[in-house]
Amino acid sequence: MTRSETRLKQGLSLAARAGYVAKGIVYLLIGGLASLAAAGLGGDNVGSKQAINQLVSRPFGDVMLGLLGIGLFAYALWRLLQALLDTEEVGLGLKGSGTRLGFLVSTLTHGSLGVYCFDLLRNLAMASGEGAAQDRTALLMSHRGGVALIFAVGLVFLGVGLRQLWRAITRSYLKNWHHQDMSTAQRRFFEGITRWGLSARGVVFMIIGLFLCIAAWRTDPSQAQGLGGALNVLAAQPFGPWLLGVVALGLFGYGLYCLINSAFRDTSVD
Repeated sequence: MTRSETRLKQGLSLAARAGYVAKGIVYLLIGGLASLAAAGLGGDNVGSKQAINQLVSRPFGDVMLGLLGIGLFAYALWRLLQALLDTEEVGLGLKGSGTRLGFLVSTLTHGSLGVYCFDLLRNLAMASGEGAAQDRTALLMSHRGGVALIFAVGLVFLGVGLRQLWRAITRSYLKNWHHQDMSTAQRRFFEGITRWGLSARGVVFMIIGLFLCIAAWRTDPSQAQGLGGALNVLAAQPFGPWLLGVVALGLFGYGLYCLINSAFRDTSVD
């Protein structure tokens, strides 16, 4: 391996770690705000873009937005490499293709969040939240094949949600961790956080996917819900505040899981 190739792989590994930090920050904001809302201490059930908006009015908010945007672009690049180079070695079978498709969706999602960060810096950010999710759905539905595309995206979200739950059950994330860098107590603690976080994210993604499929089936964009809308759905159920609190803390835990990945995950690219 040449020195330039070594440096490239080291750079990509560093980009992946920076990306996990950025993604973790977004989920810490989402989970933290939802936890406060569940406890009646302020806060709100927000999506990713609304969570990022919380940084605008903070001290050094422009610096944080810039760094977050760079990190999200880095994460999008990492997911793209996972999809194209099959760094997870999932193959081209039905399950593997679905996993790699999920990586591509993640690439687009986090790339768009990176763009949004820099839009905020240029004071060009448009309205976000559930109205924006419904507007995007309506725009897609207005094109030929748009309804089928929305239904397919809903199925992808359902699949990603199920995969998150399956990973929590089977503990498949362990194969990516550098165990020699962890103590036994650390690994057990990190596992508890990870399983809770993956389960919570799986539930939320399945709710989003279900509403997208309903929106396509009924040809009704108003049925579409984003992350904040999914949390509102949970809050409206019997024992809603308790249910929301459990899931919100789980999303906060998922943010911690991303930070754990930044420190201990194998991010090498062969």
